[in-house]
Amino acid sequence: MSDRQDSRDTPDVYVHEQVFDGFGTVGIRPLDAEGDADVVHGWVSEERAAFWGMNGLTRDQVAEIYAHMAGLDTHHAFLTELDGEPVALLQTYEPTEDRVGECYPVEPGDIGVHVLIAPAGGRGARSGWSAALMGAFSSYVLVGLDRRRVVVDPDVRNEKAVARFLRQGFEPGPVVTLPEIDLPDVYLPEKKAQLAFLRREVAFPG
Repeated sequence: MSDRQDSRDTPDVYVHEQVFDGFGTVGIRPLDAEGDADVVHGWVSEERAAFWGMNGLTRDQVAEIYAHMAGLDTHHAFLTELDGEPVALLQTYEPTEDRVGECYPVEPGDIGVHVLIAPAGGRGARSGWSAALMGAFSSYVLVGLDRRRVVVDPDVRNEKAVARFLRQGFEPGPVVTLPEIDLPDVYLPEKKAQLAFLRREVAFPG
């Protein structure tokens, strides 16, 4: 899924860095809830990001959500950069501490992932870019974090996201209904989701 990895010169800010020939260097770093709020708010406010569930929120509300997440041990947000330019949002979580854990039999070594890829911008759309990003994410969570399986739960109506995961080697799981979450700090409406799974031995055979 990638051409090479080299952690020797990885800046301290990155938890993962990977070079993809034809694209550049992808770096994954912890999201700065306040410092990255403008960028993330711009992404999540677009109609194309409707399934992310943050349409209509203000910039400060987006910052508050990620500041809350930064205080959790079970959920983490990361900004992904290409040669220093923000290009995607990655969130990881422990399925046993998330509503998805109520909808499938969680296995030891599972990790949940949410992915939001930014618009192409000035670089323009390039064939293979989303696959390269997904390769970097898989390398980080499965190898870097030493996990055995990734679970994703895109909205069943988000056909583009579902297809992207399946092209990357994810195996489709059941269609489930994630329950509504209504807490003082978090509100998530009920969601009909297509679960899909990627095992480490499939992503990195041998």
